[in-house]
Amino acid sequence: MQQAEQTSVAATTPSPPGHGTQRASAGTPQHLPARLATLLTLLLEQPISLYAAAVLRIGYGFLYFAFLVREFPHRDEIWGPGSPWTPALARQLFDQTGWASILTLSDSRAYFEVCYTAALATCALFMLGWRTRAMSLLFAVVVTSFHARAIFMTDGGDNLILLMALYLVFTACGRCWSLDARRTRLRASAAKAVRLPLDQTSSELRRHLRDARRTVVTVLHNCGMLVIAAQVCFLYGSAGLYKVQGATWGNGTALHYVLNLELFQPWPELSRMADEHNVLIAIVCYLTVLLQVAFPFVLFGRLKYPVLTMLLGMHLGIAVFLGLPLFSGAMIAADAVFLPDRFYRYLGQLWGRVAAWAAIRQARASTPAETAPVPPQAGPTG
Repeated sequence: MQQAEQTSVAATTPSPPGHGTQRASAGTPQHLPARLATLLTLLLEQPISLYAAAVLRIGYGFLYFAFLVREFPHRDEIWGPGSPWTPALARQLFDQTGWASILTLSDSRAYFEVCYTAALATCALFMLGWRTRAMSLLFAVVVTSFHARAIFMTDGGDNLILLMALYLVFTACGRCWSLDARRTRLRASAAKAVRLPLDQTSSELRRHLRDARRTVVTVLHNCGMLVIAAQVCFLYGSAGLYKVQGATWGNGTALHYVLNLELFQPWPELSRMADEHNVLIAIVCYLTVLLQVAFPFVLFGRLKYPVLTMLLGMHLGIAVFLGLPLFSGAMIAADAVFLPDRFYRYLGQLWGRVAAWAAIRQARASTPAETAPVPPQAGPTG
């Protein structure tokens, strides 16, 4: 009791200046700054943005699959043995740049067709989340190979997809909205139904190995997602600062010149109609620069949601007016990393409600209507 009273008195007595600082600098984990301790806990124990990683997987898998399907009639001229940029020229460039591509391992047409078919299958399986850990690595190999084979035909959208394909290898992008997640749920249900006795030593070893694997996967996933977020911030910030240096963006006429380029006129009438609104063109120019420069600084507040909405509109406008759907889709998928998981969970719940409502409506429509009983007819009166 006496020791407890002394402890309580010492706890209520104010410490002299500098005393807490000396104790906090002792180097023990308990006295780390609160934010640093929270960051370490978040980095080591809990994977972040699992739904956003799933959206990135689905988005980039679908984009590259659609890209390969769209270029299927021209595949030989772009990547195949019949390309003007022959495999021999590509190998000479690889000796200087250090790139590599599985497409240049053979000049056979049959080998190229097999690689193209395998690339389509890899993109589809990666998008669906089947064996995601292995498919993410194969997807990175596919994107790198096709990118390096026709390096002079790539643009900003291809560069972003290449970077994201490499980053997604380190993430746990198959934890949600995937065939792997479905298989994990089925296995968990089966394990609850059937419990087999295990040796105590084997159980302890498996538990330690499972914990170590979980920690490694969590750290790699969190670092990968942070790198993806930083990459998008650098992309927007550098693009905005680069535009600030241009005179056409400063006087609000940059989009006027872009809309009059024949290379970026999928619908010339639409481009000419948009170019008639000079004031609106200038406002869009200034707003684009402002959004890109301010983007890295609004991510930690509620202002990021209207900024992301306006960026979505900007990318949709680029896809429609300039005919760059692959670039716009890559940027929209990249922006999805900044939306919280509760947003995606709400979308999943909303989708489930819509699907259930559609199923109920279809069931009601397929059920034959009950025939009303025929009223009794009055007999002939005599």
